[in-house]
Amino acid sequence: MAINVKSEIKPLKKVLLHRPGKELLNLTPDTLERLLFDDIPFLKVAQQEHDAFAQILKENGVEVVYLEDLAAETISQCPDLKKQFLEQFITEGGVLVPEYREALMKLFESYTDNKELIMKTMEGVKYGELKLNSDSLISKLIDENELILDPMPNLYFTRDPFASIGHGVSLNKMYSVTRNRETIYADYIFKHHNDYKGKVPYFYERDNQFHIEGGDILNLNDKVLAIGISQRTQAAAIDQIAKNIFDSSDSSIKTILAFKIPETRAFMHLDTVFTQIDHDKFTIHPNIMGPLEVYELTKNGNKIEVKLLQDTLKSILEKYLGVPNVTLIKCGGEDRIAAEREQWNDGSNTLCIAPGVIVVYERNDVTNELLRRAGLKVLEMPSAE
Repeated sequence: MAINVKSEIKPLKKVLLHRPGKELLNLTPDTLERLLFDDIPFLKVAQQEHDAFAQILKENGVEVVYLEDLAAETISQCPDLKKQFLEQFITEGGVLVPEYREALMKLFESYTDNKELIMKTMEGVKYGELKLNSDSLISKLIDENELILDPMPNLYFTRDPFASIGHGVSLNKMYSVTRNRETIYADYIFKHHNDYKGKVPYFYERDNQFHIEGGDILNLNDKVLAIGISQRTQAAAIDQIAKNIFDSSDSSIKTILAFKIPETRAFMHLDTVFTQIDHDKFTIHPNIMGPLEVYELTKNGNKIEVKLLQDTLKSILEKYLGVPNVTLIKCGGEDRIAAEREQWNDGSNTLCIAPGVIVVYERNDVTNELLRRAGLKVLEMPSAE
């Protein structure tokens, strides 16, 4: 099987990453809000921190593969696809003027190395890089330092564009227009790469109407899936993916738990406030503990039944995981200011690579100490950027 993800905590064997690249250099103060950033990262340090993260994974037996490598391999294995990929990429980048499209194609086709080409699509393109007809009106009006194709600086959040569910994926419709193009790489990889084509069922498609992102999708076990109703995942998308999952012979999911979390930038996704770190332990931000709305979705004949669960989060998790006692470890402990600060710095957003073994950001001192006291093996990675 090409994909096999039925747990958030079982030993991680293989992971997809994206190493931050020159796309971060095309962030400016004026584009931060549109491109969903709060500041401009220092690329050199961001890459050093990413490499430290990747090294932690490798030292713990995880095979690391890169989005840019798989995308480059895909168009190398299927050379007839390259033009189709580039035309689609340019269209989805919002470039409709024929002269601009032609100039962009010539720029991209000038790359003989497919990985460099892929990295360039991620980086963004300035008007000054194009060879335009100097006699046209549009060529007289452009600013050569302005971007004709935006960078994709959010690509290193590789969980969001698609999420693995069992043997398949949810290829997501992203919340923000600026992130929609990110899913094009995975779509080509899963449909055309020799390791994945014909082997990966889709439970959601990138051209569906309602938005959903991978940070809201957590595999609690092979029968239970959790999905956040959040700023970036709509309830209508959960209805649609639930039908696809329950109707699929490729899925073993019997229950979907929909968690309603505050629709704010600070909370963003379910995995920023709630992650599983052991068979019976979760990190959690105190603000989602109550009042809490959790809905159970199950299939009954040809219908999907939806039921509001009137219980505590602890009791709900104990019931659906089948464990006698679940421990909820609060981000920041009982200190409200520490909780808010460290949640903003992803104190609740851990990566479990084996039961009780978690990768965290070193800056979240309060939460990390609480995790150690709970008996977890805490692997800290640098986190200034």
